[in-house]
This record gives sequence, structure tokens and C-alpha cells, in this order.
Amino acid sequence: MSRTAYAYTPGIKIKFSEVIQKVRKLPIPGKVKVSLGEEVKAEDVIASTEMPSVPEILNAALMLGVEPEELQEYVKKKVGEKTRKGEIVAEYKALGGLIKKTVVAPFDGEIVDVSTVTGQIVLRRPPTLVDLKAYIPGKIVEIIPDFGAVVETRGAIVQGIFGLGGEKVGNLRISVNSETEPLTESMISEEDENKIIVGGSYTTYDVLKKANKIGVAGIIVGGVDQIDIVKFLSRELGVAITGKEPGLTLIITEGFGKMNMSKRAFELLKKFDGFKCSINGQTQIRAGVIRPEIIIPHSLKMEDSGKEGGDEGITIGTPVRIIRRPYFGKVGRVLALPSELMEIETESRVRVLEVTLEDGKKVVVPRANVEILTI
Repeated sequence: MSRTAYAYTPGIKIKFSEVIQKVRKLPIPGKVKVSLGEEVKAEDVIASTEMPSVPEILNAALMLGVEPEELQEYVKKKVGEKTRKGEIVAEYKALGGLIKKTVVAPFDGEIVDVSTVTGQIVLRRPPTLVDLKAYIPGKIVEIIPDFGAVVETRGAIVQGIFGLGGEKVGNLRISVNSETEPLTESMISEEDENKIIVGGSYTTYDVLKKANKIGVAGIIVGGVDQIDIVKFLSRELGVAITGKEPGLTLIITEGFGKMNMSKRAFELLKKFDGFKCSINGQTQIRAGVIRPEIIIPHSLKMEDSGKEGGDEGITIGTPVRIIRRPYFGKVGRVLALPSELMEIETESRVRVLEVTLEDGKKVVVPRANVEILTI
């Protein structure tokens, strides 16, 4: 029996064709608008609901100059009645109208409560309509009663290492000739509105700003400087989940800085130049990993299913990418797989591996902090 060191570690998907399922669920119960077996487009609304707004409070008794227990006699609207912005909802008059105080609705909505204990009137804005789209074209293979459905398709999938922005659908456009070529301002024009642009090694704040102004749906590149992302967002990057950022969706396939997109990922995307695709920049790199993704539904003949790191073993010499700080995005090869547990900065004892980075530097990192790199 071989004594070769061997471990399992997650990897990024780069696959030409696989069955892809997406669970689409509303945040609260609503109405499902599709049926089992139905074919849907990415833009189709498959479920909808009305999201109630947060109640807002008016200190009405204080505004009128009356005691809380007296408030009810001055309120002109009943609980459940609609209000219009600027409409008087409570009024106090004295001395034949010489003294007059009013409480007006600050927005369109309805009266939720009138409290004679606190002296407050509670209003609520109209609910927000939430439409849940399919996100990918395909067949409805499962109905989730009151919440949504599962959509299934076959297509290519490429996962990134970091992303910003939510779900977008658009036509893919390859803007560079190779994975080593950066995406520059001159490569983007007004014709790229609603398109998803693929660069190579790098892009900058100026490119992101121009693309966002034009209305580009998404940008996919190997790397971006973290300072440019901070400038683009006008705030520091947090450690929480991303995906709610407004504007275009950005997917970084390799890491921060100037980093060539992996040749395998670039060549796969290049095959689908002009195809309609779905992308999502949502990322979580802590517990419960969520990766940004590019999904390209197609019915082309299977070339090869690609390698998927999720079920692969990691051995000496395996190419890996580090996905945690302080070496986030660095690429190298496994040099050693020590069997003993090692104490890390958090004082936890975990299994580690030694990696030789591309610049020759040797580092020791927890095994959970790397993923297999498909070359």
C-alpha cells in the first residue's frame, strides 16, 4: 500500500458541460408562477411576493401637545386606512381654531397602530413587490410550494475566486487575445451596454468606472488591485458576504493584483464568445464557501468535462491557490503534507501543508486555506 501523502481540498470548477441546478427561493412566502416540467428563460419571473416595509413611528401626542391617552380623539384615520403623503392624520384645535397643530403623513402608506400608551402613530409604507427570476434558462424540475422552484440546465461553468455585484444576464464578449492581456479602457465602447466582458490578466479602476457608466453588465478578469476595488466601491472591503453591491458585476478568477487568468478558464470562455450567459459575483470565503460564477447554457457536443477540484486529492506537487490572507490569491505547488497537527495564529491546532510559491518562497498554511488549481 502506498504511503504517499494525500489529502482532499476544494477546487474551482472549470467545466465545459455539466448538469446545473439552481434553487430559486423567495425570502418570504409568495406565489409560484411556474409548473413542473415547464421550460423557462433566464429573465422569466418564476415566483413573486410582497415584502412588507419596516414600520415608522410618529410621536403624535408630543407633536400635538396632548397626553398619550387623549390621542385617539384627535386621530382622523382608523387603523388599516390608507394615507397619502402630506395628508393630515391627526389634528388638535383650541380657542376656536386659533391654535391648531397637525400631524401629517410623511409618505404614502397606511395606519398600522395608534397607541394611547406611548402616544405614537405607527405607519407603514406600501409593500415592495419582489419578483424572483429564473436566472438561468432551463426546465423546472422541482416546485418549492409558496417559495419558488429548482431550475435545471446543461452548460459550461467557470467559478472565480472573488466577486462583487449580483446576478446578471448578458452576452459574453471576449475583448482580449490571450489570458495574459489586460482589459483597457479603449477595449470598451457604448456597444457593450448589457454585455459581459472577458479580459485577461488585469483591469483598473478607470476601466471599471467607464464600464459602469456605459451600463456593462459584468467584467471577468484574472486580477484587480484591491485599492482599485476600494476606490470603485468608495468604501473598504469587508469580511462579510458580497453580492449586494450596485452597478456592474465583477468576477476575479485568480486573485488581487496583476494575475493572468488561468489558460483553461480563458480558453473555455473563448469558445462561448457571443453566447448568452448568467453571472453572479456573490462571494463568501469563510465558512460555507460561496464562489462567484459564470454559467453558459449550451447544447454543444461534449469536449471534456474538465477537472473539478471538489473531489480531487491533493498530493506532493499538486498546483494550488491560497484563498485566505496573508497569501490570498498566491499560486504554488505543494511541497509537503505534514501528518502532525500544527498550531496557527488563532491557537487552534490544524492540519497544514507547505507550499512553494511561484516566486520560490516557501509558506505553511492550513489545508482548508487552499484549493486545487486546474492548469
